[in-house]
Amino acid sequence: MTGMSLSNTAPTHRLRILLQWGDFLRNSQRHASNDVRGTIDNNPKLLKQALLHSPNELVRKDTKEIQYNVPEIFIDEGDLSMANFYETVMDVLKQDVRFVAEDGTFLRNAVYEAAMKMDAPLIKRLLGNEETAKRFFADVDGVKVFDKMGFAWVINNRQFLPDSYTRFKNKIGLMDEQGEMITASGKVELIFPYKDCVLEGGQTKEDQKRQEIFYNETLAPDEVDRLLYPKVLVNAWRVHRGGADEHITEFKDDDNLIIKGNNLLALASLLKRYEGRVKCIYIDPPYNTGADSFNYNDNFNHSSWLVFMRNRLEIARKMLANDGVIFVHCDNNEQAYLKVLLDDIFGRDKFVETITVVNNPRGRDYGGIANMHEFIHVYKKTYNDDALYNIIDNEKHFPYEDKLGGFEVRELRNRNTAFHIGNRPNLCYPFYVNPNNEVDNGFLEVSLDPKHGFIEVMPAKSMGIQTVWRWGKEKSAQNLNINVVCKRMRENGRYMIVEKYREKSQMARSVWWDKEVNSERGTIHLRELFGEKVFNFPKPEELLGRILEIGSKENDLIMDFHLGSGTTAAVAHKMGRKYIGVEQMDYIQTVTVERLKKVISGEQGGISKTVNWQGGGSFVYCELAKLNQSIVEEIEAATDDDALAAIWQKMKKSGFISCKVDPAAIDEAAEDFAALSLADKKNFLMELLDKNLLYVNTCDMDDAEFNISEIDKAFTKSFYKEA
Repeated sequence: MTGMSLSNTAPTHRLRILLQWGDFLRNSQRHASNDVRGTIDNNPKLLKQALLHSPNELVRKDTKEIQYNVPEIFIDEGDLSMANFYETVMDVLKQDVRFVAEDGTFLRNAVYEAAMKMDAPLIKRLLGNEETAKRFFADVDGVKVFDKMGFAWVINNRQFLPDSYTRFKNKIGLMDEQGEMITASGKVELIFPYKDCVLEGGQTKEDQKRQEIFYNETLAPDEVDRLLYPKVLVNAWRVHRGGADEHITEFKDDDNLIIKGNNLLALASLLKRYEGRVKCIYIDPPYNTGADSFNYNDNFNHSSWLVFMRNRLEIARKMLANDGVIFVHCDNNEQAYLKVLLDDIFGRDKFVETITVVNNPRGRDYGGIANMHEFIHVYKKTYNDDALYNIIDNEKHFPYEDKLGGFEVRELRNRNTAFHIGNRPNLCYPFYVNPNNEVDNGFLEVSLDPKHGFIEVMPAKSMGIQTVWRWGKEKSAQNLNINVVCKRMRENGRYMIVEKYREKSQMARSVWWDKEVNSERGTIHLRELFGEKVFNFPKPEELLGRILEIGSKENDLIMDFHLGSGTTAAVAHKMGRKYIGVEQMDYIQTVTVERLKKVISGEQGGISKTVNWQGGGSFVYCELAKLNQSIVEEIEAATDDDALAAIWQKMKKSGFISCKVDPAAIDEAAEDFAALSLADKKNFLMELLDKNLLYVNTCDMDDAEFNISEIDKAFTKSFYKEA
């Protein structure tokens, strides 16, 4: 096998090569340990397992691909046929109500999550069936050991649920670097280099950027322990028109909230109080262009970016109320893959529309075609038809006017043929039209009772289907010759029953090209507020005003967990919404909070004049209580080797180092560490930290080691509604 390439051979042939050539494993220290190599020739099953769990990534990937495409090869002689075995697994799993939806749909992801968590009821059911016990459990010294990865491969196999498109979705981009399905990987993208940054003193343009290290790390499922526990909240203060109340101990139900901290961990903490309460979410996440205004320390590739988004969007969905809606802003770099991911999390049937925003009418002259636009994907949480609202058009001019005011006319017939006489019989009834009597503006008198000289008008047929009216007979009777009249169609002499529509509103359109949404307006507004450029690419308030008008009403709860300069919070404040904002970067204090203070003081930029904003209101600011996050920030800020050496000594004394790390072994390799570049040293130290302990968990709040003040304890308990 040495020197033989498998990359250009068919999957089936590749497996045969692997199975037939035992020396493939025997001759390579990388592929099998000494204790395995002695027995592998006479044990094909062991060979298969060794291939699946090989330390060599290419071997694993090849084997998994083959297992997926030719699963029958991995079934031992005398076993059930693959089809029968799948039926057996399905029968076992459907006994658990957690894995079957109300409509009978099998919840594959719920099974996967249960398996990864070693869910006791699931394991008990699998052990209770002879075939599943034989297939998914190994006997080790009398103890049954669950092969959860082998189980995962069965339930994710295309032949297990042949009508599922999950595997196809992942084939088109939603897979991680190891070929695992993103929706089933359980990985967490913890930290990310943020899209926006603040220009430092002395900077005059973006390319004079700071040399900051923004560290992102992918955590495997077995590395995640207490990562998503609710966190302690500290340094809380309430800002209002009269100033700020520091060291507050109470959080009220009607308080607006701004949190500083990692947005994934903040979201997980917010879930306890706000699950199912948020009406509208807007986020403008990093676009993963590679050209944002900061330095990447790593290539944040497509799959990692999608995992990063999935981690946060899954929690965001839980935050939404049943009539909630989410708006996700992006550009062309990731929007197609993001759309598929959103389909998976929210459901394709919950997709509303993709709004195209012409944010730069002049275009960006690169790439062959000048780009002028960005996208906003819009999804509802449920089928609720009240999730979105029409936009008020104060400049709208009506074509008609009567004694009640201006109006336009809309056909009273329901043009949607899904509603017809078969399922809406009460909405199919006759009107009677007087062709000789005009009520106003040339419209004819109508009646619900037959009269001499009146003409009967029924809702017209469409494609042979008898359509119906939009209003019931009682409502029509109340509006006869007031808001329900008849229009004579001049082109064919027919009669149309119409509604006088008086609302100055219309359904939002899918393309926004007007100057109010131009990205430059956001930059100008912030420069006017602060007297200088303090933020790159802030969204204009007019854009967020339109989104909140579509997605919410007054007093509804709004959320933005990529808060940036605070546009979403500022607009929500001015429009009478409640809001939650999350941001990790230090500019939350120098830009975001200061901007909201100006809003409370009554600043008149953005949408202020449109909504007659006069100032007022308040918000609460707080932070996730830092633990290892403090060391992360020290590592990021370090500028020389001496600073990093001091940080390492501090980590050994007070930092919470990963249990996988032996500090003595690192000290013994001091010369090797010294030879690394500054950036590599930073990355190395980052990897040593236990990421489950970036911030203090509420369950550890009373531990004296964490030094949480009584004031912060009281505020945290108030926030989580604990006695």
